[in-house]
Amino acid sequence: MRQLPSGVFASTYLQDAALIRTGKQWLALGVLLAAVALVPIVLGPRYANIGNNMFILAVVVTGLQLTLGYAGQVNLAQAAFMGVGAFTAASLANHWALPFIVILPAAGLAAALFGLLFGLAAVRIKGFYMALTTITAQFVFHFAVINLPASWFGAANGLKVPPAQLFGLSFSSDVGLYYLNGVVAAGMIAFALGIARSRFGRAFVAVRDDDVAAGMVGINVVQIKALAFMVGTFYAGVGGALWAYYIRFVGAEQFTLFNSIWMIAMLIVGGMGSIVGGLFGVVVIAGLQELVTSLGPQLAELAPELGGQIVFASMNVLLGLLIALFLILEPKGLMHRWQLIKFSLRIWPFPH
Repeated sequence: MRQLPSGVFASTYLQDAALIRTGKQWLALGVLLAAVALVPIVLGPRYANIGNNMFILAVVVTGLQLTLGYAGQVNLAQAAFMGVGAFTAASLANHWALPFIVILPAAGLAAALFGLLFGLAAVRIKGFYMALTTITAQFVFHFAVINLPASWFGAANGLKVPPAQLFGLSFSSDVGLYYLNGVVAAGMIAFALGIARSRFGRAFVAVRDDDVAAGMVGINVVQIKALAFMVGTFYAGVGGALWAYYIRFVGAEQFTLFNSIWMIAMLIVGGMGSIVGGLFGVVVIAGLQELVTSLGPQLAELAPELGGQIVFASMNVLLGLLIALFLILEPKGLMHRWQLIKFSLRIWPFPH
């Protein structure tokens, strides 16, 4: 249960269910949204480019948080489900010329149907075996994209994607896509917060903690596990569609197992079982990735024998260190630490 400031209490159910309780919280949210909106204007297109990457990752990692963090269903192939959404969006845009507002949910639905196959597998297996099953999805995705007819998904050549069109506007620049992706990400995150606080979210947590006990109290465990996979992969598909419109080209090599591991790392760093924690992880990990990339020339001078592989090698080392350090020093992630800081400030100057 979260610790509220002294004197803040709910007198109705709607007040108790509200995410934002006080004027200060509304003010903080307003300042945050204004700061995010001003990034391209104040800092320029390069930071809009970084923001686009973070918005897309935020959608995909939020879906993974619902599947893994809330429902406890291991998914090591979120990048593959993201790829399903990206290729679906590219194919629909190229072959059917459907509008962006139709393609976005269609891409999510395609990924959700693909994810349902592994959600049904989760009914009988769990833990290590579930992880191996989801890794299979990664290889099935790559095999299917490469070997299906080139007229469908471009095979090894990939597919180009036309600019996003919405309400007569064309989003072809990084700045335009920044605001489009930001709005979509905000809507998806708000929806995820609603799911987490709904009866489905409570059922996800019950199944995660003890699926046998959950079944004994009347929860349909089979349905909840499958639903968790469908919801999480739907988010991945929507993120994949945003990625396709952002990069304007999709290829199977963009969605690898290593990308899925980075997404798991974002949950570990930010905190499992918290939507906001996942966002913390996205900002930290994506920021560190951008830092390593920008330091690439300097790193290449330090290890010239590695050449262009120095950035990839540095990211591998960074990922391993981050996961090890957080599992040892802060296993509950940054969100847990932030909650402790807020709690300490709210009871200050009392020690307990």
